[in-house]
Amino acid sequence: MPESPDPSKPTPEENRKAGFAYAAGITVFASVAAGAGFGYLLDRWLGTQPWCLVGGLVLGSAAGLFEFVRLSSKAY
Repeated sequence: MPESPDPSKPTPEENRKAGFAYAAGITVFASVAAGAGFGYLLDRWLGTQPWCLVGGLVLGSAAGLFEFVRLSSKAY
């Protein structure tokens, strides 16, 4: 008689969905951080504090949201 699967171990489908969730979260964080970092550096170079930082945060957030939606639509 075959052994029943261990309920504490995740299935391949659960692993795939968890991978998409981690990728989406990391993508959002990286997009916002990159936008903020680029805006901060641009502010320091141009002397326009805090406007490029704010713009970088907005653009990074928009890019992160777009990628989050794109990745989450692939998850199911």
